[in-house]
Amino acid sequence: MSDALHTIKAVAQQTGLNAHVIRIWEKRYGAVTPSRTDSNRRLYSSEEVERLKLLRRATQGGHGISNIARLSDETLRELISIEPADAGPATVVGRPRMEVLADRIRPECVEAIVRMDQAKLDRLLSEALVDLGHQAMLGHVIAPLTVEVGARWRAGELTIAHEHFASDAIRVFLWNTSRPFAPSDTAPGLIVATPAGQLHELGAIIVAAAARNQGWRVTYLGTSLPAAEIAGAVRLNGARAVLLSIVYPDDDPFLAGELVSLRKFLPASVSILVGGRATSGYLDAIEEIRALKIGTLADLYPALESLRSRKNPAEAKP
Repeated sequence: MSDALHTIKAVAQQTGLNAHVIRIWEKRYGAVTPSRTDSNRRLYSSEEVERLKLLRRATQGGHGISNIARLSDETLRELISIEPADAGPATVVGRPRMEVLADRIRPECVEAIVRMDQAKLDRLLSEALVDLGHQAMLGHVIAPLTVEVGARWRAGELTIAHEHFASDAIRVFLWNTSRPFAPSDTAPGLIVATPAGQLHELGAIIVAAAARNQGWRVTYLGTSLPAAEIAGAVRLNGARAVLLSIVYPDDDPFLAGELVSLRKFLPASVSILVGGRATSGYLDAIEEIRALKIGTLADLYPALESLRSRKNPAEAKP
């Protein structure tokens, strides 16, 4: 292969990756190791350019960069060449067919969001629902999709308008498709919201749909709710728990105080669950209010089941 060296601007043009993303993949994950000029400018070999192309194709197929950044080029080529026809009905070259189907749908969903094509996005999500079922669609398509949308927004590849478009389209789709699971008035109540200052709602939308699917009586409040307003909704709805989504930013100096205030406003019997990409920035406050930290969507289901089986003191009164 050619010994030519390429600037980061040229590499971005050749690979389709944002220059910021290339730097993150290098510094955080060790995906490539470019040489440096005397003035400390990065120079990439042709082999590294080809490797970045492979990594981009693999991430577009649903593989997390943290899991594949140090794989060999040969292994990466094997990953991106997997097709459903290569194996039987249950797996594809050692991977569950469900994952392969989801990996094929997500890049098309991203493209629909980039183009703000609501009809196409709705069609793709409907196909995922039919092929995978509600719970797997949430876990394998929509949850990773929201992570990618957020990452692209932070990298400057998508605008806030794209994020709002995706949030609204997914919210409408999930609320419409979760209607068959709408519980009775006697089901345990759950308030879902993002606390004051948190304006990204995709994570909250997903957990609200997942909880509704599990038979909870969900009241979704949306974004940036002050602690007193959330507590008021709990009292009005007789909710057993509050689920907060914390995605961005991860350094809000006022959020810890909001979490502490919420705990003070709520009865001791009401549980607080907290999840989202930015929760690690508020661990002290989360521990102080004795909230249950939810790492992934898969962690949510057993947590909700445990809360549901616990006797609510308010319900125990004669």
